[in-house]
Amino acid sequence: MALPRVVITGASGFLGRHILAVMKERYRIYALARRSQRNVRAPVHPNISWHQADIGVSEPLGSIFRTIEEEGGAEILIHLAAFYDFTGEEHPEYWRTNVDGLRNVLELSKRLGLKRFLFASSVAACPFPPPGESITEETPATGQHIYAVTKRVGEEMCREYRDHFPTTIVRLAALFSDYCEYAPYFAFLKAWLSEGLVNRVLAGRGQTAIPNLHIRDAVGFFVKVVEEHDAFEPGEVLLASTNGSTTHLQLFEAATLACFGKARNPILVPRSICTLGLWGKDILGRILGDRPFERPWMGKYIDTDLRVDASLTRKRLNWRPNPRLHILRRMPFLVENYKADPVEWSRRNQAAMKRVRISRHLRIHQVLETREAEIAEGMIARLTAPTEAYRFASYQKMPGDELLWAVNHVLRQLRSAIRTRDKAVFRVYGRDLGERRFRQGFPCGEVCDALGVMLEIAEQVLVEDPLAKGLEEGIRDYVVMTIRLGIDEVQDVYEELTGKYLTPEETLIPELSPEPPPIEPLPTQRVP
Repeated sequence: MALPRVVITGASGFLGRHILAVMKERYRIYALARRSQRNVRAPVHPNISWHQADIGVSEPLGSIFRTIEEEGGAEILIHLAAFYDFTGEEHPEYWRTNVDGLRNVLELSKRLGLKRFLFASSVAACPFPPPGESITEETPATGQHIYAVTKRVGEEMCREYRDHFPTTIVRLAALFSDYCEYAPYFAFLKAWLSEGLVNRVLAGRGQTAIPNLHIRDAVGFFVKVVEEHDAFEPGEVLLASTNGSTTHLQLFEAATLACFGKARNPILVPRSICTLGLWGKDILGRILGDRPFERPWMGKYIDTDLRVDASLTRKRLNWRPNPRLHILRRMPFLVENYKADPVEWSRRNQAAMKRVRISRHLRIHQVLETREAEIAEGMIARLTAPTEAYRFASYQKMPGDELLWAVNHVLRQLRSAIRTRDKAVFRVYGRDLGERRFRQGFPCGEVCDALGVMLEIAEQVLVEDPLAKGLEEGIRDYVVMTIRLGIDEVQDVYEELTGKYLTPEETLIPELSPEPPPIEPLPTQRVP
């Protein structure tokens, strides 16, 4: 018996990966994501077909949907892909992904024969209710934050397609796991559980409050909606959330109790002083080139309560969150993971904060990681091109799998050097590469030219990618200088091993030009 077919956009995200893990045995899943399956550690399974694409770009998105159509279409599409960050800035990516990208998906979905289109919205799309009142399924999505605006537009767009397929709008609470993986709570816990000066400071009266939902409950919610998709009215709104909300003061007391055996007494700082402090920290961060997570826009939300009443959804779906998974019940597990497994804690939360972009080097690292497959294919195409047979004769004699490994390896070394801000990582690699290629009979100029090709393509990718806008100085420092140092190490090794100085032609080092020189178009990225 054929399995039901489901399309999931944003499959590489926090929620998407967990949905894949639970649904993979019972559904044939087409997973769409901007990042690779390997890099995000997404589940690998015969029932999962992974397609790397950006929903904001018509191709290869269109060809992926044509493939799904040719294979019989799909019953359900779960649209999770969205952009959000905590900078408070109106980044153009909000409109490109949340609006234009959604429009692309909706248009292409018309050919799939869908029985239901599930749109992941957010309770944050709603305005804060008056004191003592709650957000319900009937609350309009009229929040003023740019994310809320684009989600409201998204909900309205989904309803426009009622003649093609019914839609269900799921407004999600803030999602977390036993490793946290929610950026604001990660920042809070890092401060509260430290020995720093601000480990007891809470803004206002500590009554800033939002609803939360454990990732396991969120997955169970979506599975339930998929299973009972025909029970809902077209355009119906569901709330995937606990009832009520959780204050910062409650979180602080639970976290410090779990960590220190006794809840610490907080220092409550008036809202006006906190707001001034946020501006001061941000100005200092701008000067130092490393802005803090806390931004001035957050000041106006101090002591506001995004309380939720999801009673109607619970009745319609016959579902409720597991009481054991409430954020206050799970806090001891979060703290234990923070203390017992700090490496995994850091890895997961840095991934969850990928869009906060606090540091230039991490922003550059993110772009390179996201487009690593594209850069690798561009390098291989250049190294194996017939027109480059004289320049890269030794590389063209390498078996294909060996060349692919070599290219991926050098890219990993570059990313590692950028991620750690330690150029010595790539310098050490340069010496190792020089020794290896010398023993294999490669000319020095050929090895250095290959690294120059990597620089050329990486520079092109960074200059063209909107996520790297404004990072010209960082690109020069973290990418160009790192590769130049690696090339210099290769040249040192060849001089040491041959006992001769290199010719001027062999010592040329690529420079970063204001406008990258044109290079051959990168090949179309193969979908894993």
